Amino acid sequence: MYLTREEERILSGECGLGKQKAMEILAALGEIYGADKLIPIESAQIAGVSYKTIGDAGLEYLADLTGKVVVPAMLNPMGMDRFRWKELGIDSTFFEKQMAIIRRYEMLGVEAQCTCTPYYIRAPRKGTHLSWSESSAVSYANSVLKARTNREGGPSALAAAMIGKTPNYGFHLDENRIPEILVKLQFQLVGADYGTLGYVVGRMVRSKIPAFSFVNQPRDDELKALGAGMAASGSVALFHLDTTGKYEETLEVQPADIRLHSTGEADAVVLGCPHCSRAELIEIERFLHGRKVQRPLWVCTSRFVAQRAAKTVSRIEETGARVICDTCMIVSPAFEGCHMMVNSGKAFEYGPSLCRSPTIMGSTEACVEKACSA
Repeated sequence: MYLTREEERILSGECGLGKQKAMEILAALGEIYGADKLIPIESAQIAGVSYKTIGDAGLEYLADLTGKVVVPAMLNPMGMDRFRWKELGIDSTFFEKQMAIIRRYEMLGVEAQCTCTPYYIRAPRKGTHLSWSESSAVSYANSVLKARTNREGGPSALAAAMIGKTPNYGFHLDENRIPEILVKLQFQLVGADYGTLGYVVGRMVRSKIPAFSFVNQPRDDELKALGAGMAASGSVALFHLDTTGKYEETLEVQPADIRLHSTGEADAVVLGCPHCSRAELIEIERFLHGRKVQRPLWVCTSRFVAQRAAKTVSRIEETGARVICDTCMIVSPAFEGCHMMVNSGKAFEYGPSLCRSPTIMGSTEACVEKACSA
């Protein structure tokens, strides 16, 4: 991989140990994947934040890093709501370790916005290059916002943020963004159907790039759910809505294909995977209006969105539900072993393994009904 003179100086350690370590990671990735050069990025989004997932080893790794990021960088969800951790049953040891992780990232210049939907805070421009980690955010950036990013690991995204560049390979290149499979539907979808469709199609296409032919035009929140489901079940990082090209194969999806056999009881209902948008919070409040929850209902969103929808959040919480920020049901120990009902294909995929929890799925309305039933 070609390096400029300045990049070679960084790699040799002339610009400090922190930048040298970051450049070593990027140079190694570039060599592995056959990148021709490094390219500038607009922003980074960094995974490896929850103490549940990175533990003491991750904290020690962060403690050894020096330097500062040179592009805007945000974090993936951590393992708790930083202000409501006691309500989640988080113990003080976990709290202290988690906040130590956040402080380490802040010392590196990373914004302590912990969310899987960074595009609600700072949307990337069309065609710009990114270094993002969260699978659903990668899908949304590539597919809906038309930016360009590979699915980075936490260390590589942080390294890219510290250099301001990433290796030029994968989804940064036009030839790797061409759709391979046409997915045809002859029936209408609504709401959580898109998350279910993503879960099902991801398992069918795996890492191939699908293009969808829909009867009705999906909303952006529905596309978010579609991409999140495919990213979780099939590692799909890019999909298209343009169906004018030529495809290697066609996959026809029938209504029966997305009827998951998902029944059972739920200890709690958990929404917001990926984190809720303002519009999704308004929808949840509408379904809850004038009612009281009879079992725990947790709604996950970013602090940025919650603060800008404060009245909606207040009305949701008047019902006994709780809106939590900074975290989600997948990366928080609070939901381990909890029988959850969710409206997300991503949460449905990850719940049994990462939370060791039986998980059932339904529409947002059905989830609210479950929360309000005895």
